[in-house]
Amino acid sequence: MHDINLVRDNPQAFDAALKQRNAAPAAAALIACDDARKAAIAKAQALQTTRNETSKKIGQAKGAGDDATAEALMAEVADLKSALQAAEDDERKLKAELEAALSVLPNIALPDVPEGLDEADNLEVRQVGAVAGINNAAQHFEIGEALGQMDFEAAAALSGSRFVVLRHDLARLERALGNFMLDLHTSEFGYTEVNPPVLVRDDAVYGTGQLPKFTEDLFRTENGYWLTPTAEVTLTNLVRAQITDAADLPLRFTAWTPCFRSEAGAAGRDTRGMIRQHQFSKVELVSIVEPDDGEAELERLTACAEEVLKRLGLSYRVMLLCAGDMGFSARKTYDLEVWLPGQNSYREISSCSYCGDFQGRRMNARFRNADAKSTQYVHTLNGSGLAVGRTLVALLENYHQEDGSVLIPEALHPYMGGRTKIEVVK
Repeated sequence: MHDINLVRDNPQAFDAALKQRNAAPAAAALIACDDARKAAIAKAQALQTTRNETSKKIGQAKGAGDDATAEALMAEVADLKSALQAAEDDERKLKAELEAALSVLPNIALPDVPEGLDEADNLEVRQVGAVAGINNAAQHFEIGEALGQMDFEAAAALSGSRFVVLRHDLARLERALGNFMLDLHTSEFGYTEVNPPVLVRDDAVYGTGQLPKFTEDLFRTENGYWLTPTAEVTLTNLVRAQITDAADLPLRFTAWTPCFRSEAGAAGRDTRGMIRQHQFSKVELVSIVEPDDGEAELERLTACAEEVLKRLGLSYRVMLLCAGDMGFSARKTYDLEVWLPGQNSYREISSCSYCGDFQGRRMNARFRNADAKSTQYVHTLNGSGLAVGRTLVALLENYHQEDGSVLIPEALHPYMGGRTKIEVVK
């Protein structure tokens, strides 16, 4: 959510920033709506003043025994009451219209974010690890099915397309990855582990920016709950409608949860395998910080996510997203893209974003310094640390052996009961 006062202060700059995000100009319409809202407030205040003054005159008229004047004034007060109610209704309606118009506008990119329309304009920041050249590299679904432990047909019979059933060591490997990531982020990086709900109300998905613009990307139950597309929703909303002491910031949360996405815009993309599914699991990282700490926290959060890839021995690159390719709520985003030999390409495995006060305003989440009377909106960040299913995909493709087995990275040995490789089920 944007501050309307900032829009008013520099409408040309605001529209230019929206253009960077592939959004149409909006400043003039927003200011016009805000002007109408302010006019309704002024009208209501003027009517209330007149009503109060007229009410005093009623008492004076009655005290003087002038019943005719008193009755006329009482009729005038009744008319003023109706006019006041109408003005207040107008103000509420215009306020709702203004908030609705603001709620569908994307966040503004930071100055160092490159301009561009889509992923073709993203900038590579660094590569980590050598890109492995594997002759006749297999894709993860070929490997998993050959192992007898990845079953898309069973999942389709149960649920339809874009689902998978994992069995045996692959099921255990996914559990091992989630536990490994949680242990790393909590024991070494200071994140607080949270086990949140996966069903939430409208206010929660509105607060992080999924509603109202991206309704079609979500799943909703018949009784009005939303299935969370990411634990970003629940973790960020832990501070919703609260005032946090500045001394308690930063807050850093992590959770390993199932995630649910309709993939409404993914028709024909990644139709085979585990890259793009309706249900998947992810370890999420969320930070709640003061404004001055936001950009440094983005570097820290990204480094935490990178460390997972490093310890698993996976090659990857860090991409700085252009303004046109960033998510709705982000001001700056780094994507981590892991190397997949089977696809002979890098694929996103984490997206780490700094949102400024955009979500804080939507959630009315604030903080206060000990010596300050006023409050400020918190700044929020989020990122995957990592997407568990895609990490499993990367392990299968990068550690696949000629005999069909898959080596298990050393970091995961304790989580796999000491096992060092996954073999074909016989």
